[in-house]
Amino acid sequence: MLTRKQMELLNFIRERTERDGVPPSFDEMKEALVLKSKSGIHRLITALEERGFIRRLAHRARAIEIVKLPEAMERGFTPKVIEGDRMAAPAGALPISIDALEIPVMGKIAAGIPVEAIQNITHHVAVPGSMIAGRGQHYALTVEGDSMIDAGINNGDTVIIRQQTTADNGDIVVALIEGHEATLKRFRRKGGMISLEAANPAFETRILPEALVKVQGRLVGLIRNY
Repeated sequence: MLTRKQMELLNFIRERTERDGVPPSFDEMKEALVLKSKSGIHRLITALEERGFIRRLAHRARAIEIVKLPEAMERGFTPKVIEGDRMAAPAGALPISIDALEIPVMGKIAAGIPVEAIQNITHHVAVPGSMIAGRGQHYALTVEGDSMIDAGINNGDTVIIRQQTTADNGDIVVALIEGHEATLKRFRRKGGMISLEAANPAFETRILPEALVKVQGRLVGLIRNY
């Protein structure tokens, strides 16, 4: 299991290595993660190495090799993220982002044990228009639990959902179970069965008959809430 900062650094190393052919420097990492000193990068690098995600080669500049990626990165899913405090504005003020749109927050969604279905609007949240570009209606939910932490979705985050009733294998969806329980999980269909997969080894995959599972929407982004 990786922390948010560890995931961000690993993804940055991957993207820069793919783009430039060499890993980024420690200064570039520090700037990308908005850290005040390189000591924080050293700690993150050590943690990633200890967990087997990267390997450092001795006596070579920028000698960082990615050994493996978390499951979410291997599938090519990197959620669009904005920081919650960057969207904050004084009461009565317009959102800071000039292209921000307001969407309803429908309550909490379990990233863990399913909870009762979400139906009531609790408030609205401003999100960048680019995050919800395209067709369809969108809504937001507050994440409760840590079963999706390896996909970069933390307890307390606000997930942005495009409302839809279908999903492809590997999509992270809001799933309604037996008409009264809702959960945020990775979706897979095999035959007449649906697998709802957690992104945390501490949680088991739930396998249910297709008739008992209804897709309520697909994850398209999230807001970090501190």
